[in-house]
Amino acid sequence: MPIPKDLKNFAESQKWIFAKTYAETYPHENIVQEKVDSELFLELGKFIDENGYEEYFYSKKQIYFDFEGFTYWHMENIINRCVIEDTYHIRKQNNRLPAKDKF
Repeated sequence: MPIPKDLKNFAESQKWIFAKTYAETYPHENIVQEKVDSELFLELGKFIDENGYEEYFYSKKQIYFDFEGFTYWHMENIINRCVIEDTYHIRKQNNRLPAKDKF
């Protein structure tokens, strides 16, 4: 399903913050609900849940949505994104998981 124009514009216009904690293992960016338009944030989170696909991050099941080279997912008041090639399931498929001692 294509992403609605208002949500596309919202995602593209945000100042995504690099998540330093996982820089070496799972580089990604995020936005926080309290720092952006809360209504559009909630709409994007709902869209991801309703139109995404289930995959795992290790043993945790998560809903992901791919859009213009990025994979998006959300957890409570945070929406995350990373380049598709850096998702856990793609890295696992390609034998590119980080060493266990780094995670």
